[in-house]
Amino acid sequence: MLVRKRTQPTAVYIARLTATATFAYLLALVVPAGTDRPVLAPLTALLVLQASLFQTIRSGIKKVISVLAGVLAAVTLSAFVGFSWWLLALLIAGALLLGLLLRLGDDLLEVPISAMLIFASAGEHAAASGRVVDTLVGTAAGLAGGLIFAPLRTQPAREAVSELAGRLAGLLDGMAADLAGLPDGDAPDPDRVVQWLDQGRALRSEIERVDDLLRQAEDAARLNPRTLHAPGTQPATEVALRGGLETLEHAAVTLRVLARSVLDSSRIPSAASPVRDEQTRARLAGVLTQLGEAIRAYGRLVQTPPAEAEPLASELAARLEDAHRQQDELAAILEPRTAPEGGSTEWPLRGEILSHVDRLRTGLDVDLGELAMPPARPRVRPRRRARRPARENRREGRRENRRENRAARQPAGPGPRRRLHRQVLKVMRPRDMTPTR
Repeated sequence: MLVRKRTQPTAVYIARLTATATFAYLLALVVPAGTDRPVLAPLTALLVLQASLFQTIRSGIKKVISVLAGVLAAVTLSAFVGFSWWLLALLIAGALLLGLLLRLGDDLLEVPISAMLIFASAGEHAAASGRVVDTLVGTAAGLAGGLIFAPLRTQPAREAVSELAGRLAGLLDGMAADLAGLPDGDAPDPDRVVQWLDQGRALRSEIERVDDLLRQAEDAARLNPRTLHAPGTQPATEVALRGGLETLEHAAVTLRVLARSVLDSSRIPSAASPVRDEQTRARLAGVLTQLGEAIRAYGRLVQTPPAEAEPLASELAARLEDAHRQQDELAAILEPRTAPEGGSTEWPLRGEILSHVDRLRTGLDVDLGELAMPPARPRVRPRRRARRPARENRREGRRENRRENRAARQPAGPGPRRRLHRQVLKVMRPRDMTPTR
């Protein structure tokens, strides 16, 4: 699968560019007003052709505007003055200023390049018209190539979301297996729990890769005639995949925080540590196992068309209901208790573990109608602003990673526990500090 994913896109990319450039050159040869060797046509086609049809159309329009602006500036200047080095400098500066005014972006340098080539030929109308014709032919060939070689990219995005859900569920299964395979009185190995954290942090790069694939799928669907055969399905699929990615991203962050709480609890040497109780670990492992199955069902649900998603929605609801039942049993076990030798009740860590499990479960409880519902109006905001929540989530994840790294370097013992108590006591009301046992 890895070889297929890496070699096929490269082969398709090379074949698409080669066929489009060759077609542009052959087409320019039959155009009467073109040049003898219209190499500018395939060059323009290579620059115009983009990954999606929408980007190809936008690039083609900007390319034509930049060439026309440079040619017109050179023809106008050469009609009144001759060629000299200082006039060439003025032409370059003026062409750059004109490109900035037209907001050409990456095609800004095309304006002075076209102006210099035409001005160096003393503004000959044949050279000017030939460059414009070759540019138009290359742009037309690039648009044709974009129309022919611009498939929908929804399937790679679906596979990426499914793989991300599988990796997240696999991490939950590993945590559950490590918790359930210990005798009573033992805590999970801190080094093993740190490996959980490392695996959770590794999901961040996977989330960014899936986000890029979803953005490519959204661009590929814009102005693509292949979406006309099933109107309304493509927007709903994009919304479901985008919502699924955000849900899985939040679940990954919550899972890292849960692993952090288990690590803090494993470093407590007293019997009041929640993860030293065999029954508590068994209940927690059961909840994590059910949540892993729920995440797998959720990953299949978000990539299924709305008309076929009812069985998966029922399966997800059943998994979450079972996880809720086991979470209630875990809550009954995680009551604040005092160690036999006395000391702190360690109730903040018990509450943290339970709250993170609840947040992980409720984040997967989604409404099928809202998940598959297409937006009521087309998106008009810039893509950069639309991706801002994902960037903020990743930035918050990096902050959480730094906090985890600092806490992981702290030695085990009563120091971190006292700091944790002080942080919790600051936000608790006096009546909440009454011991329950």
